[in-house]
This record gives sequence, structure tokens and C-alpha cells, in this order.
Amino acid sequence: MTTDDDQPAIPVVCSDCGTRTQVPFEDVEGAVERHNEQLHDGESVAQVDPEVLDELVDRLGRDLGLLD
Repeated sequence: MTTDDDQPAIPVVCSDCGTRTQVPFEDVEGAVERHNEQLHDGESVAQVDPEVLDELVDRLGRDLGLLD
């Protein structure tokens, strides 16, 4: 079993609120969903930092051999 200290922190940004926060990997989906529901009437405004998301997708693609 892992603790929150073992989880990588993923940056989440909201351009409307001007906020940026670090969220443990396993909590990202819920945190983004809650933020958008509570502050933006469910509109998808807050999101994982796009630069970080692009890097994660690239690494996953390489690990899976999809970019070879």
C-alpha cells in the first residue's frame, strides 16, 4: 500500500481562477471534477497542466512502444 507521500504530485491549473496546485496522482481526477463542479458549474475549466500532460502522454507512448 502507498501513502500520499509516495504519490507523485501532479500540477492542476485553472485559468479562470488563476490558481495552480499540486495534487497526488490518484486524487487528480476527483480534485479537478470537484473544482469545476463547485466553481464553474461543471464546465471543464480546471485541468492538469497541459505541458505536464503532454509529457506524461509522450512518456507513456514511448513506454508502450507506440512512438517507435
